[in-house]
Amino acid sequence: MVEMCKRLGVCLIVLSGLMLRLLFVDKPDGLWNDEYVSWMIAAVPFGKGFIAAVKTQCHMPFYYLYLKFFMALFGQSDLLLRLTSVLAGVGGIIGMYFAGSEKDRQTGLFCAGFAAISSFLIYYSQEVRFYSLLFLLSSLSLLYTMRTIKTPSKKNLALCIGANFMIMFTHTIGFVFVFFNLLALSVMLFKQSRKYILCAWAVTAAGALSLLPLTAKILTAQSFSQWWNNFSPAKIGFLVTDYFSPALTNLVSSPSKFFYNPSLGFIMFAVIPSVIALIFLFRSLQNRDLRWLFGVTAAVLSVLTAAAMAGKLVFLTKYSIEIYPVLIFLTCSGITSFNNKTLRNALVGIYCALCIIYMVKSPVAAFKIRRAEGHKIAAELIKNAGLNKGDIILLEYYPKERFEKYFDFSNYNVVSVNKNNFADYLAPSTEGIYKNGKDIYKPIFLANENEFFAEKINKNITENLKEGRNVAVLTLNSVSFCPVNIAENEAVYKKTPFLYLVFSYIKNQSVYELSKSLSLTRFESKGEWSLIRFTKLHKTPKTSNIFHVHDSLYIEVFGR
Repeated sequence: MVEMCKRLGVCLIVLSGLMLRLLFVDKPDGLWNDEYVSWMIAAVPFGKGFIAAVKTQCHMPFYYLYLKFFMALFGQSDLLLRLTSVLAGVGGIIGMYFAGSEKDRQTGLFCAGFAAISSFLIYYSQEVRFYSLLFLLSSLSLLYTMRTIKTPSKKNLALCIGANFMIMFTHTIGFVFVFFNLLALSVMLFKQSRKYILCAWAVTAAGALSLLPLTAKILTAQSFSQWWNNFSPAKIGFLVTDYFSPALTNLVSSPSKFFYNPSLGFIMFAVIPSVIALIFLFRSLQNRDLRWLFGVTAAVLSVLTAAAMAGKLVFLTKYSIEIYPVLIFLTCSGITSFNNKTLRNALVGIYCALCIIYMVKSPVAAFKIRRAEGHKIAAELIKNAGLNKGDIILLEYYPKERFEKYFDFSNYNVVSVNKNNFADYLAPSTEGIYKNGKDIYKPIFLANENEFFAEKINKNITENLKEGRNVAVLTLNSVSFCPVNIAENEAVYKKTPFLYLVFSYIKNQSVYELSKSLSLTRFESKGEWSLIRFTKLHKTPKTSNIFHVHDSLYIEVFGR
């Protein structure tokens, strides 16, 4: 009877986790950049550049293969793509149950329950990215690492090595976790099973070497994709609140101060749940047999923090997701070993109540968060712009292939100033911008005019525009929000990520140049996107009053 109740409990937890992951899973805004890249690469046929497409990105190919498998069976709709992450997310709940059960069945139930209601996991179970799958693989790594330590056998060791290899085959920096995980395994098995230690390192090293050419290509490729976020100690605090509370702050970027919003809501839904979880986590460390797990997490976080401080890595919570199963296990181990049962039950009750209240009441609960940068929004803005065949569309920040899932550009002339070619528009020389872009471009940002940029815009757009024709400028506001005079403030300039400076300048400068000979005839903003339509009329407009309707948004452009 007891066994049946426990099985029923597991089923209810898994079902609850599934329901939370299915709520609002069909996002109306479409795929945003990272998700779009996932689909775009997975859609490339094997014989037509799949590996080459993988090499253009910063992560390993397993997730794209995973996605490709389901796309081949069920199609490529946005909903189907998101459901693949739901499937992996539910698998992660089950994986955590078995990992927790290595201690005892009660810990397994708590681990599954924690994973089921984790806002962080719910969010990524609805995201077309590899993090939900990576959590599943990491939970299996935890499971078979503990089984290997408890009962060394060829089967357990093989499954442990397999899980760790799949982590490296999914996440480019997954080798950091794998290294420290194997190091801890070696320490734990040193006295009893040295042959297993040697085998584990040898097989893992062979696997890592097989991935080395791809890893080297990915890690050495020059890219501006990581130049959009600076490290601050507050991010470590946000990592804790992301993992242990229903409030998610460090998904893409986060404030530089932890108490950026010292409201009662932040204290109640971010700080209090995190403190409760940490109480249980540190309680688990009284068990000496579990301290090696904490050592793994501390080592991984130390490496990621050092890399972020050195400017080599953006410190986002998701990049450390390999340690999340360990943190959940330690927290739940602390719950089941807590001596004061009354206090334990009260703390668990408060934690669950706060999570549920937040999910129900908050408009930014994990499953309610909209994809404000979704490319379907951009496509709708273009569709509603009233363009005619032959008109020009100026895309800023992304090339046109990032929108072709939702929009057909065949009737229009497209100009794109994006992350790959912006240097060709700002100055005659592109030398040194990867390393010293801020210093090189500062004089350009300070100048009132940029003849080189003006000539590019004139040649590619205004010279080709006949009377009555339109130019639609599509901008991504989340990367182009800086005022035109930001370079005059040295302190702010140094803190602002390079790509924000570049695309803020491009937005302001392109609008300024187009306004010299064209008239503003439409402006629309939705989500993080804005579309400005200019029309070539018989009478040349005056730049001083072109944006009198929208001066609150663009006054900095004309306040020269």
